[in-house]
Amino acid sequence: EVKELVELGVQVGVVIGGGNLFRGAGLAEAGMNRVVGDHMGMLATVMNGLAMRDALHRAYVNARVMSAIPLKGVCDDYNWADAIRELRQGRVVIFSAGTGNPFFTTDSAACF
Repeated sequence: EVKELVELGVQVGVVIGGGNLFRGAGLAEAGMNRVVGDHMGMLATVMNGLAMRDALHRAYVNARVMSAIPLKGVCDDYNWADAIRELRQGRVVIFSAGTGNPFFTTDSAACF
């Protein structure tokens, strides 16, 4: 479906979650430090972003993963201007790590 949109010329940005791998809020209820749990959740979104980029590349769709937390050598740091440039060049941009701040769900990043 993403490939079809790109082929139509639609600029596609995906805010990816990580709940299938990890939910920080749930572990906070079990006693884990909330900030640690949220950071682990952010990393789960990056893992899903990398998996999605790989799947898109295998489908011959050019895609970039951007993270709200710096992960040099793994994916690009989020930068608004770079994201816009990538979208205008027809690349899918996968936004990961939510807002990069604990206590905010990944859904918060999708609202911006």
